[in-house]
Amino acid sequence: MMDGQFQPRDTPRAKELRNAATPAERTLWRCLSGRKIGGWKFSRQMPVGPYFADFLCREAQLIVELDGYSHDMRQAYDEHRGHWLVENGFRVLRFTNSDVMANIDGVVSEIERSLDLLPTPGPSRMREGS
Repeated sequence: MMDGQFQPRDTPRAKELRNAATPAERTLWRCLSGRKIGGWKFSRQMPVGPYFADFLCREAQLIVELDGYSHDMRQAYDEHRGHWLVENGFRVLRFTNSDVMANIDGVVSEIERSLDLLPTPGPSRMREGS
């Protein structure tokens, strides 16, 4: 995992990416938001080291990436990025935009299978009143 030093986040860029979400990203977000998959919390367009994850579940160290046309044009970059993420303790699931649009149930099932291997997340401290 990354060292414990404070890493400033590029939150304006993250917001920009969220606002420019593709139809596939919006479709998958509707399935991931609000702890809809087994109580796991996902965030979208989150800074992770020098990169941005399309969808991040911090508790599970799981990143879900959607690949569209732009990813076809930068395969070497994506490969380097994927290696960095894995070396820093993340698991990465990749789907194409067309997978999401044509088979959202299959994509969600694959994400669920990946999370089923882990213990169920604990309750939020905020809900407990801590």
